[in-house]
Amino acid sequence: MSGLEIQKISSALEKEGISFKGKNVLVTGGAGFLGSWICDVLVGQGASVTCLDNFASGLVKNIRHLRHLQNFKFVEHDISKPIEFDEKFDLIMHLASRASPFEFARYPIQILKANTLGIWVALGIAKKYRARFLYTSTSEIYGDPDPRFIPTPESYNGNVNPTGPRSCYDEAKRAGEAFVKAYELQHGMDTRIVRIFNTYGPRLRADDIYGRVISRFISQALGSKPVTVFGDGSQTRSFAYVTDQIEGVLRLAALDEAEGEVVNIGSDKEASILELAKMIKKLTNSPSEIVFQPLPKDDPKRRCPDISKARKLLKWKPKVSLEEGLRKTIAWYKSNV
Repeated sequence: MSGLEIQKISSALEKEGISFKGKNVLVTGGAGFLGSWICDVLVGQGASVTCLDNFASGLVKNIRHLRHLQNFKFVEHDISKPIEFDEKFDLIMHLASRASPFEFARYPIQILKANTLGIWVALGIAKKYRARFLYTSTSEIYGDPDPRFIPTPESYNGNVNPTGPRSCYDEAKRAGEAFVKAYELQHGMDTRIVRIFNTYGPRLRADDIYGRVISRFISQALGSKPVTVFGDGSQTRSFAYVTDQIEGVLRLAALDEAEGEVVNIGSDKEASILELAKMIKKLTNSPSEIVFQPLPKDDPKRRCPDISKARKLLKWKPKVSLEEGLRKTIAWYKSNV
């Protein structure tokens, strides 16, 4: 990943008068895919950043380049366990959680803890210092949406199986949102919730159970291995390139008028999984064949956000097309994986 992309995010924010310079920020899950990008932008803007991670799915290499900087501090800790800080925080961003569907079967309790006990700990720190609090929720809270509600607005309450194989993540994130709203209601805290849709780009893990669909397809295609599509590939997702996603999340964190809001951030362009597999094969010039595997239980048939609130409130919209983002991501994997 180039510093140029980090600078582009900062420049886009600064054009709107958004800067975190001089702010003291705690980022839980800061060594993860999205967390490390956020740390990069915040540090680059002159914020003092405390990155907390237990490396359950985050990686040391994601933050290694920051650890020598005076305005960056790393704390290795599991946020589901209490922790005290001496310094006062202005903003707490709670991103800590495993997120790959392949992790749901192996680590369901850790996922539940990160979004219940973990958010309780993080909210307690925010309450102590009267810090602004941002929670990264997920499109998964919508479950498998009724087709009448696609694109899906923030007002849709979801169609989730509370005892299904995805429930450890779906219901944990829904509980996390309830925690945020309870602290906002009872303690008058400044909170905001972002519902993140599928995001991809440099640093998205492709290994073992951590890989998600784009990183898995790229890894398979570059290795000339079969590209494994679940079901017939007709199910859709909406893929946002990481720079777009991070800019949107940081706009939500920064704007005073976003207090108390719940906002979808993601691409509003649907693509089928089969289309995605074919595009990645083409862009990698791979001889891999596409093979079909059984569709996992409760796998959503369609996923596309209504981002009208983000457009109006945050003055944000995605800029990077799927093909352009895939080209950048493939180039990164060729150099780094």
